[in-house]
Amino acid sequence: MTGGERKQREQLNSQRRLIEYSTATMSTEELLKRVTVDPQVCHGKPCIRGLRYPVTTLLELMSSGVSHDEILADYEDLDRVDLLAALAYAARLSDAKRIALA
Repeated sequence: MTGGERKQREQLNSQRRLIEYSTATMSTEELLKRVTVDPQVCHGKPCIRGLRYPVTTLLELMSSGVSHDEILADYEDLDRVDLLAALAYAARLSDAKRIALA
């Protein structure tokens, strides 16, 4: 590993620690603010931060066993907090009194 690679890895680890710390201190309401609904984006489906990443897609990936690290590697615009926001959104929706499953 070269000095440049080592420095880049240290910066990434520092950023990850910062994200993990900020995640630990974020409330559910703060996480939910990252989920947006805009009729002009993905036909009004709930997305992460106005990007074209529907919450449903992220939930399906996580529920199928794809790790957070794998998702983040494939979707570079996202960070770990966005995945937690998708989970918080699903948790909030699952609190409905009655759900009809087809």
